[in-house]
Amino acid sequence: MSKPIPAANIDNLSTWVKYKSRYCESCRGTCCSLPVEVRFKDLVRMGVVDQFEADEPAKRLAKRLMKAGVVGHFNHKSEIYTLSRYANDDCIYLDQKTRLCTIYEQRPDTCRNHPKVGPKPGFCAYQPK
Repeated sequence: MSKPIPAANIDNLSTWVKYKSRYCESCRGTCCSLPVEVRFKDLVRMGVVDQFEADEPAKRLAKRLMKAGVVGHFNHKSEIYTLSRYANDDCIYLDQKTRLCTIYEQRPDTCRNHPKVGPKPGFCAYQPK
């Protein structure tokens, strides 16, 4: 009989567990409560901009996406956008009932590469549903 996995505190990296893909099936999607940084190519994949907007000044594009509620922050120096989040810190693309990503096939690279990259590579803030 396996011992239950304790729930992690997303803000306390020492509580995170070594990642195993099987955890995702029973997790409440805690990683989707972390800030999600994206680049222009991610926004294209997500369908919120199109490739033709690549020539538009990033600052103007960011302003439009912020007004639309897609982006919550933009770093002008690195041209990295941070997706908007709900008041509970969940990503706006996380379904609040099912706790599943609503754009999974189009998700940004940050999400595709988690937990290989992130605050504690190779670990996740697993919290059972």
